[in-house]
Amino acid sequence: MDTIFAMATAQGKAGVAVIRLSGLNAHAAAERLTGSPVPARGMLVRTLYGGDGARLDDGVVLSFSGPASFTGEDVVEFQIHGSLATTEAILRRLAELDGLRLAEPGEFTRRALENGKLDLAQVEGLADLIDAETEAQRKQAQAVLAGALGQVAEEWRRKLIRAAALLEAVIDFADEEVPTDVTPEVQGLLGEVRAQLAHQISGVRIAERIRTGFEVAIVGPPNAGKSTLLNMLAGREAALTSEIAGTTRDVIEVRMDLGGLPVTLLDTAGLRDTGDVVEGMGIALARRRAESADLRVFLTDDLAATGIPMRDGDIHVLPKADQRDTVDGAVSGVTGQGIDVLVDRIGQVLKTRSASAGIATRERHRQAMLKADDALTHAEGILDSGPEMYDIAAEELRTAIRALESLVGRIDVENLLDEIFASFCLGK
Repeated sequence: MDTIFAMATAQGKAGVAVIRLSGLNAHAAAERLTGSPVPARGMLVRTLYGGDGARLDDGVVLSFSGPASFTGEDVVEFQIHGSLATTEAILRRLAELDGLRLAEPGEFTRRALENGKLDLAQVEGLADLIDAETEAQRKQAQAVLAGALGQVAEEWRRKLIRAAALLEAVIDFADEEVPTDVTPEVQGLLGEVRAQLAHQISGVRIAERIRTGFEVAIVGPPNAGKSTLLNMLAGREAALTSEIAGTTRDVIEVRMDLGGLPVTLLDTAGLRDTGDVVEGMGIALARRRAESADLRVFLTDDLAATGIPMRDGDIHVLPKADQRDTVDGAVSGVTGQGIDVLVDRIGQVLKTRSASAGIATRERHRQAMLKADDALTHAEGILDSGPEMYDIAAEELRTAIRALESLVGRIDVENLLDEIFASFCLGK
């Protein structure tokens, strides 16, 4: 297998840049660049030289021997000065060496997966950690990267293997004096796994929202101050505001960190009856986005006039607190009146919902768990038919086990790998 190399830090000028190598020739390549032996595992300060012996840079050389490395292979990292010219010169020198090539996106992590250093769920957790923008995203990604999902899946798998073994024992030794009534223990094991699966399946949607972001739509009639409120929450002029009703025609989106949670605020067109075709299209879009949003903030004096029923957790506030004699329950995007209270309310609703998040974070995870749960449901029904149907029940258990193995990438995931690793940078 080729030895690969790539920048492990972002492109551009920096104080320090890291170039990573992985593969059988990693240590030999480091010795070519430094002109001196590199230990199997260690840290050195060395001068790096070009093919003509010219000095390229001074840097720290870190070396690791497989399998005790990130990829499970021999790995070397050069920590060098982060100028564009320096990094380019060293990358060119590496490309000149036989047996070395530039890594493809995510190839270091892919080798870690292939060498058993990470399971597929951990790879996804690593991708999420790199993309994390908020504290909640970081914590969730760290849990997955640490192997939490794989550990739970392995515990489920262990219980199902035990259940299958009990059934197989009865099938294989039907003519011998072995206990034949293993149904209660098997049903107990299946019940435990199904209860835990149900909890994780129900928590996937919220976990996905933590990963991708909650949507909070601001809805109300024209000139209620929705765009002004959005601008105040965003801390910048994200939406055009004016005294002319119907100024907002499209949905304006602003991404923000709200109490550690990723939130996309949506400013929508004012809800009213209109003969303007373009404004009507904007209002129709506003209604669709409000319907699909995780949470709606109704900025209006008259809830019924919006034509959108409130859902559990939705928030109703009165508009233009700066123009009212009584400001209770009102907000103003002009003066900031009531904004802190509104932000706290939004944060509390989303944090309460986030508490139900599981450690499974993707639709792929949910589908694998649903498949396992479906097989276990069939197995439980078959067990009621007695020992003569144990062979069919055992096959359903094997189906459930295979579904759980696909959850962490043991089987049936080749078609997913290219898509997953395409989102990685070259040095990861």
